[in-house]
Amino acid sequence: MNWFNALIELFLESAPWLILGLIIAGLLKEFVPMSWMEKQLGRRSRFSVVKAAFIGAPLPLCSCGVIPAAAGLRKAGATKGATTSFLISTPETGVDSIALSWALLGPFMAIIRPIAAITSAVTAGFLVGKDESISPSDDRLNTTSSCATKGCCSQKKPDSPLSISQRFIRGMRYAATEMVDDIAIWLVIGLGFAALVQAYVPQSFLAEWGNGLLAMLVMMVISIPMYICATASTPIAAGLLVAGVSPGAVLVFMLAGPATNIATLGVVHKLLGKRALFSYLSGVMICALGFGFMVDYVLSITGWQVITSGQYTDATHDNWFAILSALLLVILLGLSLGKSLFTTQVSGHQHSHH
Repeated sequence: MNWFNALIELFLESAPWLILGLIIAGLLKEFVPMSWMEKQLGRRSRFSVVKAAFIGAPLPLCSCGVIPAAAGLRKAGATKGATTSFLISTPETGVDSIALSWALLGPFMAIIRPIAAITSAVTAGFLVGKDESISPSDDRLNTTSSCATKGCCSQKKPDSPLSISQRFIRGMRYAATEMVDDIAIWLVIGLGFAALVQAYVPQSFLAEWGNGLLAMLVMMVISIPMYICATASTPIAAGLLVAGVSPGAVLVFMLAGPATNIATLGVVHKLLGKRALFSYLSGVMICALGFGFMVDYVLSITGWQVITSGQYTDATHDNWFAILSALLLVILLGLSLGKSLFTTQVSGHQHSHH
């Protein structure tokens, strides 16, 4: 199998799940009000750390988009622990990434991934919450920071009440534009990488070091500098599985990558403090490694197989829904990448004039 054929098969397999995930994500964004979230995560709310993890888990926000949302929650009175929990669970998993995980990694990984994400979010939230300052003045976010006020992604002021159909259209517009913009580049890189591995890397290539603590630590080190969200990390994870990396080590990559990129860590340090950053990292790393070992152990004693991409792709060629989804996804990704390229060129042209 050559790279292009592998890419086509992978794309056909992924597209329906991605489109489904984007639709659900757009609806969640439009119909889950921020005011309700703020009420759930405030100081008077019991179990706010746990609630923050469960509220954040399905939300369609990437590592970038979660920062202004978390800033809004802190400004409205959410505790440090709840803010931390929200910051971790939101980019680590989501409806779109769960759908894609089911398609590319199989049911076992699709189920264990959100469980691990919520557990790591709650753990880190409780660790940060232990050091919570009693004084509300110390406890507040530095909302003057550019990321908190403007957000890394665009933030719109609330409009006048809209009808359900108008809100539905606005949700779909968000999914097709801002959300695709968030994942486009890394998704294309991820699919390309997974296809490359599937086409050219022998199954046994990484098997020698693909298991155990060393493999998991390598995955963690690789993932920290990467700016990647849960959805875009999924095809890369599928490629690593095909190459012989153990499911546990792959899970470590999928948990650590979205939650520990350098941009997010910088914001956590600035907004929540040095001690909170240490607790944040400890919670993510301990849980990622713990779940990594647990997954490998469970699979070894049960003999269950993790389905990886490429094992059941033949039927997709006759599936019109898959083909139409793939065409729609190509258009959305093309528009997003074209817009990104145009913006880069314009900004470069302006800089050359100054």
